Amino acid sequence: MTIDYHAILPELILAGTIALVLSVDVFLPSRRKWFAMPLSLAGAVASLVAVLTLLGAHRSTFGGMFVVDNFAVLFKIFFLSVAIVVLAISLRYFREGGFYQGEYYFLLLTSFLGCLLMPSSRDLVMLFLSLELVSAPGFLMAAFRKGDVKSNEAGLKFFLIGVLSTAVMLYGMSLIYGVTGATRLSAIATGLVGVSGGQLALVYAGILFVVAGFAFKVSAVPFQFWAPDTYEGAPVPVAAFLGAASNAAGFAGLLQLMFVAFLHQASFWAPIFAALSILTMTVGNLLALQQRQLIRLLAYSGIAQAGYVLLPFALVGKDMATDERAFSAAVAYILIYGVMNLGAFAVAIAVSRRSPRLLFGDFAGLARAAPLLAVGMATFMASLAGVPPTGGFWAKIIIFTAAIDRGGIGSVLAVVMLVNSVMSIYYYFAVPRQMFFEEAGDSTPLRSPALVTAVVAIASIAVVAAFVWPDWFARAPQFSTLLGG
Repeated sequence: MTIDYHAILPELILAGTIALVLSVDVFLPSRRKWFAMPLSLAGAVASLVAVLTLLGAHRSTFGGMFVVDNFAVLFKIFFLSVAIVVLAISLRYFREGGFYQGEYYFLLLTSFLGCLLMPSSRDLVMLFLSLELVSAPGFLMAAFRKGDVKSNEAGLKFFLIGVLSTAVMLYGMSLIYGVTGATRLSAIATGLVGVSGGQLALVYAGILFVVAGFAFKVSAVPFQFWAPDTYEGAPVPVAAFLGAASNAAGFAGLLQLMFVAFLHQASFWAPIFAALSILTMTVGNLLALQQRQLIRLLAYSGIAQAGYVLLPFALVGKDMATDERAFSAAVAYILIYGVMNLGAFAVAIAVSRRSPRLLFGDFAGLARAAPLLAVGMATFMASLAGVPPTGGFWAKIIIFTAAIDRGGIGSVLAVVMLVNSVMSIYYYFAVPRQMFFEEAGDSTPLRSPALVTAVVAIASIAVVAAFVWPDWFARAPQFSTLLGG
């Protein structure tokens, strides 16, 4: 079997960086352990350059298990961009907190290696390995504050629920393999055509278990209960990684399974996604209304946002044009959500230097203490709520119009989404209200690390730019479709 080394070059560079970071950390004195971050950053940038050389390519290797196409390249660019941002906001946080920095950067890059593999995995075995490579280091990173009871609880809950979801998903995959005798997604799609009787019941059971397994990964209701405690107990940069990259990796895998392997069974699974979407966005928003701590708010917000991303899956099955619009809507929302979510976590990291608890009251008067951070946070919250002039507005509009055009159940889902979006405005603007209209208990200026401030500024510009140039924003997902590929 010939290996296409150009196709796997980004993964090779990142894997080499992981080995180098771990090796160098052994020989560095304690005061220089932070050097693992710029080394990791250099590896992530080099991997991104390698991905850019694959733009427009269509390559496969390992017998078709690993494919590089427009879909894979788009998500690889997204994941490596998120990696660069998470590394940037991690430096001062971990350097000042007395953490084991070498181990953290090793685990973080390992998870991002799994993220890179995920959109190229067109085989059940590759999908499973990629997803576990994303998740397993996350269990350790969530519990990285070893002396903190909440951090230990976060890691333990994440681990137990992660293991359970893995077992459920793997069982479902085994049923699919038992019926089709194939692990390649395209071969599964072919093998499932014409299946009937008892075998069809097994296929439906397998799909149900696989969807349940991925629902744990993307924190969809009723499998979301691990997320708030894990986000709150984990170090803030780790929560940012879980909210932006880990969830997106789960959706990248789910997109490939449902739009490639199980597309012909959409009449069975589309109603399931409709129920998941309604439950997830509604429960997430209702529970977010009760929060008074920022990280828990972002966790429940992430659950609600997952409900919006699940909505396009419920639109599949009418015709190819509708399927393509649903696919593009889901991808567009994943990308813009990652940007605005990372920006919000970056502001949280800056404020946590003065107020580690990150209660809403800790943001009082931030507009006077740190105007750039306050404007950035207001922009991110408005985008999460879907209020113009932000990219979140267009992200919601794209899904909403796709649902309306679908008709039938799509119209019902569009109404539910609209009601939930209006409901979310209340809690998303609770933090900006504190920043701009409440007096601060501590009037000392807030000094944000330069890298964190840069992330907030760039993310703010990106969120507004996505509103100003919506055509460019929507074109990339349409270009990356898996359908017909």
